[in-house]
Amino acid sequence: MLISEYYNILGIPMNSSIEDIRKAYRKKARLYHPDINQTPGAKEKFIEATEAYDFLITNYGKGQLDDQDYFRVVEEWRKYRQDRSRQRAQYYARSSFNQFKNSKYYKSTRIFNLTSAVFAFAVSLTIFFFAILGYVLRLRDPIPGTEKTTIFSFIILLILSLILLTVSGFYLKAYIDANRKQKRKK
Repeated sequence: MLISEYYNILGIPMNSSIEDIRKAYRKKARLYHPDINQTPGAKEKFIEATEAYDFLITNYGKGQLDDQDYFRVVEEWRKYRQDRSRQRAQYYARSSFNQFKNSKYYKSTRIFNLTSAVFAFAVSLTIFFFAILGYVLRLRDPIPGTEKTTIFSFIILLILSLILLTVSGFYLKAYIDANRKQKRKK
């Protein structure tokens, strides 16, 4: 199968980001999982979507290969991973959608994750703290020759840090709400 066919299976353009690939896979997995979709070809489409996701995530960033390297990568994929990917997809196709949704494999496609949410919040708090600390230290110990402190730069840093803090706070709240919603469904 060509790389363009894998993108077509997920219904995304070839220049898609990893986040786009994950979003598309989650949509296709939900659409074609045999536990949800009882049509005759749904199981095979689910398996194809899982295989396409595995291939695209494994080989992301290798799209700029020449023909020889591309065919080598595809051949390696076929030898070592395609069968394993299909077996995994068949296993998940036999399980209920709730079991699949709670698997590590499906959870790896999440856009929100705790590490990035907490990291963004910590960075924004650090910037906020150092903006205030820097201004206070500058007032207490002015640099010789620059007796006048610049409140303009302090205000700009403070506004930027507050914007970052607000955005990261919303991001963290969205993650927490998404987890609560998932726990309630259990």
